[in-house]
Amino acid sequence: MSAVTGSQLLHQPVARELGVEVIEGVWAAGSARTLEELQNRFRVSRTVAREASRQLEAMGLVSSRRRLGLVAQPMAEWNVLDPLLIDWRLHSGHREDQIRSLTQLRLAVEPAAAESAARHASIHTRARLLPLAAEMRRTGEAGELHDFMAFDIEFHRLLLESCGNELFAALSPLVAVVLQGRTELGLMPPQPKPEALDGHEAVADAVFRGDPEAARAAMQAILDEVRSAFTDADEAASASLKAHSA
Repeated sequence: MSAVTGSQLLHQPVARELGVEVIEGVWAAGSARTLEELQNRFRVSRTVAREASRQLEAMGLVSSRRRLGLVAQPMAEWNVLDPLLIDWRLHSGHREDQIRSLTQLRLAVEPAAAESAARHASIHTRARLLPLAAEMRRTGEAGELHDFMAFDIEFHRLLLESCGNELFAALSPLVAVVLQGRTELGLMPPQPKPEALDGHEAVADAVFRGDPEAARAAMQAILDEVRSAFTDADEAASASLKAHSA
C-alpha cells in the first residue's frame, strides 16, 4: 500500500467524525481548530490531519484561515449535494431533516424524469426496467431488504440517467445514498408496502410503452407514499415523546 493510499484510508474516519460535529453544531460555526489539535486528538500524523482538513474544505464544512486554522462554516456554505455529506447527515442527529429535504428534491425531479424517460429512454433501458421491477417485488415480498435496495437503486439510477436531462442524471448518486440510508438506518418496513411495489411496476410498464403521462403519475404516487411514510414516522415519534414527557 502506498503512503498516499494509507493516509487517505486513515483520514476518512477523522474527517467523518469532525464533519458530523460540524453538522450537529458540536463544532460551532465560526470557531477554529488547528492541525496540531487534530493530530493530538486523533493521534495521527500531520499528513493525515491535512488530508482530513482538505476533505472537509472540499465539502464546504470548514475553511482554512491563516493564523486561525480550520474554521467551521454555517450550512449556507456546505456543498449540500455532495453524496458523502448527505450520508454523514443521514447518520447524524439531523437525519430527519436530511431525509425530508431529499424527499422534497425527489418529488420535484423524479416524476419529471420518469415522464422524460418514457419519451427518450433507449429500448435497452425500457426492457431493463421491467425485470428490475419484478426483482423488486420478489425480494421485497421475501423481506430481502439488502437485495431489494440494490434493485431499487438501479431502477432509479436507470430512470434518471436515461431521461435525457444531464442535471437529473447527476442526481442519481444522491438518490442512491438516501435509498441506502433508509435501509441501513432501519427506516424501511420489514417488507415494502404493496403500493410501492405496484408503483415501480407501473412506472416500468409506462416507460416501456412510451406513455409519459402514466410514467409521471406512477412515479408521483411512489414518492407520495414515501412522503406519507416519513410524515407518519414523525407523528409517531412526536406522540411517543409527548407520552414519555407527560
